[in-house]
Amino acid sequence: MQLDHDQLKALLALLGDSDIQEFKLEGDDFRLEVRRNLPHAAPALPSQSSPAMAASTPAASVHPGAMAEVPSAPPPSAAANRSDLLEITAPMVATFYRAPGPGDSAFVELGSRIREGQTVCILEAMKLMNELESEVSGEVVEILVENGTPVEFGQVLMRVKPG
Repeated sequence: MQLDHDQLKALLALLGDSDIQEFKLEGDDFRLEVRRNLPHAAPALPSQSSPAMAASTPAASVHPGAMAEVPSAPPPSAAANRSDLLEITAPMVATFYRAPGPGDSAFVELGSRIREGQTVCILEAMKLMNELESEVSGEVVEILVENGTPVEFGQVLMRVKPG
């Protein structure tokens, strides 16, 4: 079974319009899991209302063993309510990597000064490595995601103090 980008996009749109909470699809060379955790008491945040997807790849993946269970929500943070910080968010469902490869130096560290257009991480989706460039300049004050973990669309990856 093959699943191209357009088919995946159409499938996710159908699932997004339905009340299905969990969906699994397996092919010869892929596994797709979509989980949605809708909060019952509080209004939904973008990172919580989007479907979470994790695709496992064969052992020949660039970062073997990095697949983990999709978190239901990002961990709370002490600076989450600070309005003076800018957020760098995930533009897609993917696996987050801080460095270009295993053993390489991270793109950014806490306290790093970044500029607009600078690569801050890699997001791996469907075996494609996508460099995420910052849309803001300033100092990285928080990195909210562990290396090699899955992220959801809209999930905050880093917080930056502008300047």
